[in-house]
Amino acid sequence: MTVANKVTITDAGPCLKKMHIEIPADAVAAKLKEGFASYSQYAALPGFRAGRVPMRMIEAKFGKDVRNDAKQQLISQAYQKAVEENKLKTISDPSAEGLADLELQDGKALKFELEVEVVPEFMLPNLEGIAVKKPQYEATDKMITDELNKFAVQEGSLEEREASEPGDYLTGHAILTAGKDKKEYYNLKGAVVQVPPADKEGKGMILGILVEDFSKQLGLPKPGAKVTIKAKGPENHELEDLRGKDLTVSFEIERCDRIIPKPIADLVTMLGYPDEATLRSAVKTRLSQRLNIETSVAMRRQIAEFLIDNTKMELPAKATAAQTSRMIEQKRLELMYRGFEPQQIEEHIALIRSGSNDAAVKELKLFFILNTAADSLNVQVTEQDVNQRIVQMAMERNVRPDKMRDEIIKSGAGHGIIRQIREHKAMDAILSKATVTDISVEEWEKSQKK
Repeated sequence: MTVANKVTITDAGPCLKKMHIEIPADAVAAKLKEGFASYSQYAALPGFRAGRVPMRMIEAKFGKDVRNDAKQQLISQAYQKAVEENKLKTISDPSAEGLADLELQDGKALKFELEVEVVPEFMLPNLEGIAVKKPQYEATDKMITDELNKFAVQEGSLEEREASEPGDYLTGHAILTAGKDKKEYYNLKGAVVQVPPADKEGKGMILGILVEDFSKQLGLPKPGAKVTIKAKGPENHELEDLRGKDLTVSFEIERCDRIIPKPIADLVTMLGYPDEATLRSAVKTRLSQRLNIETSVAMRRQIAEFLIDNTKMELPAKATAAQTSRMIEQKRLELMYRGFEPQQIEEHIALIRSGSNDAAVKELKLFFILNTAADSLNVQVTEQDVNQRIVQMAMERNVRPDKMRDEIIKSGAGHGIIRQIREHKAMDAILSKATVTDISVEEWEKSQKK
């Protein structure tokens, strides 16, 4: 008769469980016997054929390896079984001290302790009748003109310059070091930097780092010049080593370019429209689709804020610290979904990196809330949902859907897309039960400035 493991689980902190596990001596002996038997089939020592080596010699030669392998298997199997039997919803790998020094001994039970973070326990607020405002976005002539002008820049040509001016793009070799020891973290040839235009108020970005006085530090350099940019490591940077550190970026400029927008008449011809009016009509249709998305984003944001404000929970400390990278990747996908241009996306990401840790905490809290809400609302993500999202993102990026799919797979963002769709569907399900009030764009924007 097999004796079961002894498992005791205690609270060790917010969303943290300590597991005391004892594997009986009989199970340890059986695993060791199995391990030595496996080695004996293949072990070959001088003077002996494989499978003919005496067990005492196998124990002398391979005993340490066999015991280490058996220990790892016993611990892993016991942990997984304890998690399943106690229905623990873990969110991280277990951690333990002293396991490396733990030795299996014949005739003795194996005792060890692990700590693991679990999903927080909380109650969802009432999801019925949440008050939500719906901004009434419409595509205006100015918006259509602005969109055409942006497209003209995207399709424009590069004009190499001998000296830079605000708005120009500098290409060169950038090296980022951090701390007193000047450890190198990034070394990028072909790095592109924009000389801040007037509307950026001197702020700029280099290697994904937002620099408040970038214009002052950069100046208006010519090709061949070498500049040094200093900044403070963003508190939400994906690399923990850079957070709060003194950063130095050495940037050697190789060339300077200005984008010359493509004339609207040439855009009309290139895109195959009979005239500019027809092109503007097509742009209006596309803008209207994007504004529908912006309306959904605004309404979902209100649902998210309600859920965060009205749900009490303690958050796991380690998961909170590790949330930054996931938050940034999800924000990147959200901006792609909303049709932001690549440069705008990177500017937004740089802002997030430089923000406070409060945003990461809120995003983690929302992640747990929406996951629970999606379960309670029986939200499912289908292959059709994923395909539609990829097509929509491809349209915004002006690329083929298959190319967009390849990019998502290559970047490892597939799970992020599925999570994004699931969260959107959960919030939309809550919105279907909300009390919605139409509001003008002016009123909406005014309310967001408070």
